[in-house]
Amino acid sequence: MAENRAEVLAGAAVLAAALGFLGWSLGGGKLTGPADHYALTASFRSVEGIRPGSDVRMAGVKVGTITDLTLNPETFFADAVISVDARLKLPVDSAILISSEGLLGGNFVELVPGGAEEILAPGDEIEDTQGAVSLLTLLMKWVGSSGEDGTATE
Repeated sequence: MAENRAEVLAGAAVLAAALGFLGWSLGGGKLTGPADHYALTASFRSVEGIRPGSDVRMAGVKVGTITDLTLNPETFFADAVISVDARLKLPVDSAILISSEGLLGGNFVELVPGGAEEILAPGDEIEDTQGAVSLLTLLMKWVGSSGEDGTATE
């Protein structure tokens, strides 16, 4: 009888742990309440490799996410809405760029704070942007220019 009780308790503990992990995974891994965020906008020439949900990082630390991407039919640029941690007080001259995690890694959005005393307010636009750089385009430029200087060796 004691063996059955021990097996039932062990099974209940395993089931409780499994339900806890399921709840944690469905909640996005957040055990705390939602942090306060505010929205900023930016227009990019190219957002290759970025989609809604992509990380926004500063100094390698995730500080927000991309919440929306749309094509602006007037400028033909990609307009992005960025949700940033409310604790960040970004100067108005801050920059935003699309960076790569490495040769085979994905892309993410990087914030580079400026030095101005004025702070971006919710809904403001970050004007200093740099879009995604295509590795293939860079390689083609390098291959195309490698023999133009007359120093090519045979």
